Amino acid sequence: MANQTMTQEVEVVREKAQQAFRNHLKHLSGGDIKAWVELWEENGVLEFPYGPAGFPDRKEGKAELYDYMQNFPKHFEVAFTDLQFHLTIDPELVVAEFKSFGKHRETGNPYNQTYISVVETKDGLITRYRDFWNPLVAIESVGSVNDAVKFSE
Repeated sequence: MANQTMTQEVEVVREKAQQAFRNHLKHLSGGDIKAWVELWEENGVLEFPYGPAGFPDRKEGKAELYDYMQNFPKHFEVAFTDLQFHLTIDPELVVAEFKSFGKHRETGNPYNQTYISVVETKDGLITRYRDFWNPLVAIESVGSVNDAVKFSE
């Protein structure tokens, strides 16, 4: 009986973490950056291991995250699809694969991206998000490396 209760508790924690991730996708595609920032722990970290030269490798804290992402809806129109979670031993760790289909609003170029995200959560809030994506797709969508680097303006 104790094992069953523990298993149920783990599943509740896992669902809370995965729901935070689903909400992350929903708020980004819906352009609600204020709601998106509320998914983060106060000192949450967003990391970009594959960003092009000149692209920030990390943003930390709600204020920095908001400043960085506030213009995302102005530049990109995207829908996220094919979400697949990979189970982890730690129920607060989310590993997800998904795709985006959309366009860069200014250039009209497609923005069709494949992502792998490794996201640490605590009590349903994102504490660390490692965003693995193809920078070449972003560069082709916005038109140049310089424009990709200035994406948050």
